[in-house]
Amino acid sequence: MPTAVAVTGADLALPPLDERTLPAAVLAGLDREPLDQSVARLHTLVEQHGHVIVVHTPGVSPAVERRLRTVRSLLESDRIALFGPDLPPLAVAVLARQLRQLASCDLAPGVLACAGRLLTHYLHAGAVLGSVAKLDRVPVTLKAHAKSWMPGSQFAVVAHPAPQLVRIGPEASLAGPEFATSMLVAKGQHPTDWVTATLAPAWNTQGLRETPLPAESPAWWGTGRLTEFCSFLPDLSVLYQLVASVRQSVCHWCGLDVIGDRCVFCSAVPPASESRMLTG
Repeated sequence: MPTAVAVTGADLALPPLDERTLPAAVLAGLDREPLDQSVARLHTLVEQHGHVIVVHTPGVSPAVERRLRTVRSLLESDRIALFGPDLPPLAVAVLARQLRQLASCDLAPGVLACAGRLLTHYLHAGAVLGSVAKLDRVPVTLKAHAKSWMPGSQFAVVAHPAPQLVRIGPEASLAGPEFATSMLVAKGQHPTDWVTATLAPAWNTQGLRETPLPAESPAWWGTGRLTEFCSFLPDLSVLYQLVASVRQSVCHWCGLDVIGDRCVFCSAVPPASESRMLTG
């Protein structure tokens, strides 16, 4: 069986892009169920799939994160990877779906888990906000804070890969990807068409779809008056080529095949001498 990709909420389990995209295992309500039930759910996934990659947002509740680490410890399992990339919620959902796409390929569990860190570099994630007064994920100038209180003000923000913030107007623009991407859009309260009508064409978006706003998005962006967006590589062949082109090594701690400088399953990094070889 292929490696399982699990998410901590149904809103992070996006619909598949193609017939090869595997379904997500949804671990909703971990902080509200008895511990033995959580242990049983993860144990079943490990027994069925061999390895499990649990993808969660950086803003997941502390109770959920504690439950995941407790279950992993109780199972004494090095076959459960906990992956919480520093991305907005919609981008985390997109990344989880990319891993579900790749899970259908002949990638070792350690390589698949590490692929998540690689693919974050190809995501462009942001939002249009009705206020930046409570935004703490992107640097906000005092001038922008002041304009945030003006009725009707809207701000276009990119949080990843590099922070950008502009007040929406006739000349407003955001630097985007230098390669062809698709875009996913999620609308909250007081949605705007600026993303679909202006930003998507400016970024040469090849495909555009809408999805419900993730539950954690208002807290992440500091307001419910938002339209969140994420540009990404949709094609499995391109994703696979990116991952397969990276040199693989063996984790010196758990023995899994990995790419990059850290094993996502055990968090080990290569010894200093090996690290110099990988980067030299």
